[in-house]
Amino acid sequence: MSLRLFALFGLALGTLFAGQARAAGPCHTNADVWRAQGLANAEAAYAMPWTPFGAMEWGWRPYLPLIQQELHTRCGAGTPIFASQLAGFQQTHGLAPTGLLDAETFQVFRGLWQERRPFVMARVGGLCPEPPPINQLGYLVAEEEHADRLTRLLRRDVLDAYRRLVAAARAEVPEVAADPELLQIFSGFRDPEADAARCAQQGNCDGLRRAVCSPHRTGTAVDLYVGRAPGLGVDSTTPASREYMARTATYRWLVENAGRFGFVPYVYEPWHWEYVRPWDPSFAP
Repeated sequence: MSLRLFALFGLALGTLFAGQARAAGPCHTNADVWRAQGLANAEAAYAMPWTPFGAMEWGWRPYLPLIQQELHTRCGAGTPIFASQLAGFQQTHGLAPTGLLDAETFQVFRGLWQERRPFVMARVGGLCPEPPPINQLGYLVAEEEHADRLTRLLRRDVLDAYRRLVAAARAEVPEVAADPELLQIFSGFRDPEADAARCAQQGNCDGLRRAVCSPHRTGTAVDLYVGRAPGLGVDSTTPASREYMARTATYRWLVENAGRFGFVPYVYEPWHWEYVRPWDPSFAP
């Protein structure tokens, strides 16, 4: 689809959101000040051309749940409250408080999310963390493994935290309770040597799709099944795939609740979560 068609589509949706902004409700307060910014954000969410991770993307809908969580609001991208909360975030972080989501503001969000991943901070320092001793790893059971790509191991305390997370999700989210496939793991601990051989064979370790030094080597990273777009894989990185996953009730619950169990997200992959607490010695055999 051409840029012009994207822009026209975004404008139509923006007009729809603007109409919603005139409605009553907590997300539409301060409309006299922030209505125009809400309209602009609604359009940009669908049509803004940018390259947040190197490749061209249109709009920022795949990242909206994480942005909303950071802004402490569930209000939609086209609402006055979203714009006003965003302006507050921008002011706090030394940006012009425009209330408009742009590439510069997104990079601040991205930096905050990355800083919460100890693995990333180790890599920034030039380190590649060693895998845990084998006695710190525990086996998943069959119903925890996704059929697409069977995995077997996680660090024992991470496995316990994962199980508590799944139990909570099944109790709190009807979608998860109804589908045992949701939140199954399709990649857990990965042996660094096997990862290196796969990188060499496939030639795709660009640090985005796959990394030479992967967080999966630590036994603390999990790739969770959160649903898939029709015809696409469980880890397809196409914008359409990532947007589809970001809209699921499963993913939105993870964004709001995974931190209760020690997990933080990787913004580019809705399925990828990392446990950030230190090794718990009580899980040693």
